[in-house]
Amino acid sequence: MRSLTLLTTLATTLTAVNAHFTINYPPSLEGSSIDESKEGNAPCGAIVPSLSSTDSKITVTDFHVDGDFISLHSGHPQYNWLFRASVQEVGEGNWTQLYPIVQQSGLGDLCSQKVTAPKGWVGKKGVVGVVGGSGDGTLFQCAIVNFVEGTNSNTPSACTNSTGVTADYTNDAELSKLVGEHVETPAPSGDDGKESAGVVVRGGGLVALGAAVVAGVMML
Repeated sequence: MRSLTLLTTLATTLTAVNAHFTINYPPSLEGSSIDESKEGNAPCGAIVPSLSSTDSKITVTDFHVDGDFISLHSGHPQYNWLFRASVQEVGEGNWTQLYPIVQQSGLGDLCSQKVTAPKGWVGKKGVVGVVGGSGDGTLFQCAIVNFVEGTNSNTPSACTNSTGVTADYTNDAELSKLVGEHVETPAPSGDDGKESAGVVVRGGGLVALGAAVVAGVMML
């Protein structure tokens, strides 16, 4: 019985160590069959996106430029998340940062809301990229979207927060390098034009978090 318990514990530990991350929303470019062995491949993991592709297997979702959702599932105890996007055929120098870098602690789901994009992208097809920095190294996933005007007022069913998961804004110099020279710098949240709590955030109601937010009570 003791041997069985030890084997179960070991299996659980190995699963947690080997697991990477998935995008719950918008739907991942790779769908439900993400090749974890290639998640370290920039810019999007196993598949390089093409904005001219007509592949019916790829789900294209509307992404509202004044505020939308990005939901993730973490298989690692801690991740720093970079949300970036492009309306060009993607390379390593043409990404725009959409949101302050978020640090997630705890395994499971995390949903960030009010993620915004440049208003000039309305009517264009693009790529939303998520980059995760963790003990597994730097990992990549992407989604194909149509940028539309307004705010998404319908919370997706995939937008959930797991019990015990916490999140806060953070700084990560390595992830910040991955937006090249095409950075749309997030605007400070305060009226005085200064950074709030050391975190530069966009306008539109975003507030820098001074302490970790317990998922399930509030979303970023």
